[in-house]
Amino acid sequence: MYLILHNIRSNHNVGSIFRTADAAGVTKIFLTGYTPAPLDRFGRVNKEIAKTALGAEKTVAWERVKKVQELFAHLKKEKVFLVAVEQSPHSINYKKIPRKKNIALIFGNEVRGLSQSILKQCDCIAEIPMRGTKESLNVSVSVGIVLFS
Repeated sequence: MYLILHNIRSNHNVGSIFRTADAAGVTKIFLTGYTPAPLDRFGRVNKEIAKTALGAEKTVAWERVKKVQELFAHLKKEKVFLVAVEQSPHSINYKKIPRKKNIALIFGNEVRGLSQSILKQCDCIAEIPMRGTKESLNVSVSVGIVLFS
């Protein structure tokens, strides 16, 4: 199982997602767009990610990929099933995500989510139903819910 974090802006969210990914046994995290990485381009540790990841940034494989479209093309060649986790008129309940051997879950920006162009490239769009008055959850919380379903 792979995670793709696209245009996540918060170091704390990224660190928390690494920690959850480690607990869930995620194979690799792809950091796309402007999502911050555990190491900057000079190889320096991102202290905010390290603080919330508690070492998981060293145990979960990760890769920075600037253009998400190039990553999608590569993963599709490898027969990876792409699932966008996003609210959409075309989404299914996250509990009904098809169980596939090779799957990548894509999570987007904390405010804007994932663009329509990204959603169109995915094999499936899934969302977590909201029952309260709020329209969404924190991205790191959403990752945890979907991974452990």
